[in-house]
Amino acid sequence: MPPDLQLNRFLPYRLNILSKKVSLALATRYQERFGLSIPEWRVFATLGQEQPLSSNDIVERTAMDKAKVSRAVNRLVAAGLLDRQAHPRDQRLLRLSFSPRGRDLYAQVAREALAWEGQLLSVLTDTERAQLWALMEKLERRVAEEIPASVSLSDSLD
Repeated sequence: MPPDLQLNRFLPYRLNILSKKVSLALATRYQERFGLSIPEWRVFATLGQEQPLSSNDIVERTAMDKAKVSRAVNRLVAAGLLDRQAHPRDQRLLRLSFSPRGRDLYAQVAREALAWEGQLLSVLTDTERAQLWALMEKLERRVAEEIPASVSLSDSLD
């Protein structure tokens, strides 16, 4: 008799479903309020942490597919939210950064994202939040041990 695999008690399944629901709920807000898709928001959020970056840098940091990043970047550039400039040492590489309009929009979107996260986490006590972060970090370290060094997250997701 095979083992009794109950999806509602299987961690990878539950994490995947929760992640999709959180992304969908937040994406609905980004789309309605700012006209941004999930990939566009991920590019924006990544550049909000560090810029300038290349599309390849964004692929590595977000674990998104190259084609999705490329489409998102092209739409954001076309909308006047990102600027592309050649790398000073390698003209083949393009570096991305916020345009002034993009910087302003990022500030609005970041405020909205943090407010939404606060609402989501409001169902947890301060102790539960601290435990959640600690447990996530512990699981991330453990699962990282299972991923060969030759494999990139962007190779296997999306």
